[in-house]
Amino acid sequence: MTFYLPTKIIIGRNCIRENASLFSALGTRALVVTGKRSAKSNGAERDVRRALEERSIPAVIFDRVESNPSITVARAAADLAREVGVDLVIGIGGGSPLDAAKVAAVLATNGIDDDTLFSNAFAQKPLPVVAVPTTAGTGSEVTQYAMMTNDRIRSKSFVISDDIMPRVAFLDAAYTENLPLPVTRNTALDALSHAMEGYLSKRATAMSSFIALESIGCLGRHLPLLRQGAGIDLNVREQLLYASLLAGVVIAQTGTTVLHAMGYSLTYFKKIEHGRANGILMGDYLQYLLPEHREKVMTVLKTLGFSGIADFKALLNDLAGEKETLTEEEIRSFSTIAMTARNIPFTLKSPSRTDIEDMLRSSFRP
Repeated sequence: MTFYLPTKIIIGRNCIRENASLFSALGTRALVVTGKRSAKSNGAERDVRRALEERSIPAVIFDRVESNPSITVARAAADLAREVGVDLVIGIGGGSPLDAAKVAAVLATNGIDDDTLFSNAFAQKPLPVVAVPTTAGTGSEVTQYAMMTNDRIRSKSFVISDDIMPRVAFLDAAYTENLPLPVTRNTALDALSHAMEGYLSKRATAMSSFIALESIGCLGRHLPLLRQGAGIDLNVREQLLYASLLAGVVIAQTGTTVLHAMGYSLTYFKKIEHGRANGILMGDYLQYLLPEHREKVMTVLKTLGFSGIADFKALLNDLAGEKETLTEEEIRSFSTIAMTARNIPFTLKSPSRTDIEDMLRSSFRP
């Protein structure tokens, strides 16, 4: 068994300002990678800039990251990093800015094409990365993955390297406090898919499974509040962020499975938000595994507080809302693409294309 987690994790209110000295140990000039609005409105960008100013570290802001970021955007951030001579990259936001920051850190030191980038064969070490998550879903602050939209293959591609794991992760739930309910629901479903898939992975270990169940149990206690849309105070936000962190730690060890593989096309072609796509598929994914892995599936359900899949699917339907429509042609096409994903082999029960078609069809049945 191996377990690798090089990220220093700091959790709590005002944790960035109170630990500003950590920036000094990592660099002398910073590139802050973020989206256009959220990091400004929730105060995260302000706190990072003040902490850098206190340590006399100049910073330049790249705030052009969109949802499901493209390689082009990451390259633009890397170009800016080289232009101003930064030696530290700070990602602020949900999974999109954090992943873009990681890829920018690679490209800032490596003049490589896309194929080389996604083969994870870069000669020079990336710049160090600091992560400030402002949603409770991706766990990217503690993983070696960066997911990019890849138009050439009409899906997602990953940069995977221990060298892009953030050196420091600052988790302050105050930055998530004003997230809209749909975003809160969708990111929680993303975190749940990570913890669940990690527990139901061929690569699971005793340690990763222990952490996965802690995350699943924490989410199970709070998903009813998300269903009701009430009572989501700062304490709940802290628990959701904690569960997302744990789920990220899990997939850093195990990777994901066919559930994520199926979700990529839903996001790329149907514009279904990543966590929501996973949530729509989650019940039928468990149903697919149940006959051969009943004990593990039932452990997941009981940890969530359910006695069976039907009640769990009812919750998922409430959280995900009205479903889109998939045509038979889309189901066949999406299944073909899913079968090429590198996380397919980690699934406890190896799926065929027909299995994936059946899960997609059942999940989107009216």
